[in-house]
Amino acid sequence: MISTIASKEERGFEWIDISSPEKQDIQKVAEKFGLHEASVEDSMQADHLPKYEKLKNYGFVIMRVYSVSRESEADTVQELTNKVAIFFSDTFIVTVHKFDWKELGKIDQDFVKSGECQNTFHLFNEIVRYGLMTFEAPALKLNRTIDFLEERVFLKNKNVSLIRSLYFLKRKVDVIRHMLLLSHDIIDHIDPPGASNEYTRDIRDLYVKQQSIFDALGENTNHLLAIYFNISSQRTNETIRVLTIFSVFFMPLTFIVGVYGMNFDFMPELRQK
Repeated sequence: MISTIASKEERGFEWIDISSPEKQDIQKVAEKFGLHEASVEDSMQADHLPKYEKLKNYGFVIMRVYSVSRESEADTVQELTNKVAIFFSDTFIVTVHKFDWKELGKIDQDFVKSGECQNTFHLFNEIVRYGLMTFEAPALKLNRTIDFLEERVFLKNKNVSLIRSLYFLKRKVDVIRHMLLLSHDIIDHIDPPGASNEYTRDIRDLYVKQQSIFDALGENTNHLLAIYFNISSQRTNETIRVLTIFSVFFMPLTFIVGVYGMNFDFMPELRQK
């Protein structure tokens, strides 16, 4: 579905949003703005990873934003994130996304309708910033999950296996870290023509913050996994130690039974009462 959020007559630039895109919708917009067929094809791929391309007449960006999933065991790029493709130039910006992304409505309300966005580069910065901000809530949730699992590992029932929960926690953190790493090229080219401004500096600070948070989460998850395996190994050693003590206690009895259980006719003390 094609929606015109901002027109050139009102704002000085056009903002076209395509939700749940059909091939004919993309082709129609591509013909209007002269979009290259290769970047149009990339915008239609649901599993495409983040990228930045500078073409002759426009810039093309694919970014992935966090998707609130009901499945606690979601651990892939497609399950944890949604793709948003952005075509932008001095006169237009086109956003393409398969799933509904409510943040675009907030950007329209707070920056376009209010007149704060004076050009497409500022609008592009806000879209990228809101995309990065989608990772803040899952970072807090994953941090709470680590605290909960740490408590389970050290203080709670020692017989409950936590390896499944730790696996999905590690997978989620690794996937988001990978998405942020691939998004570095977008942040590196986010400056408008000329020097950077307060908007781009704010986005760079936000990106560094998100990267630092998920790097710390990754390290904490790896440490927690190592501690879990060490504690599990210690419990196994304690069990083996107890079994060893019992085996040593019964060893003399086992020897006596083995000797006198043999079927020999002439053995010392065999006939004694």
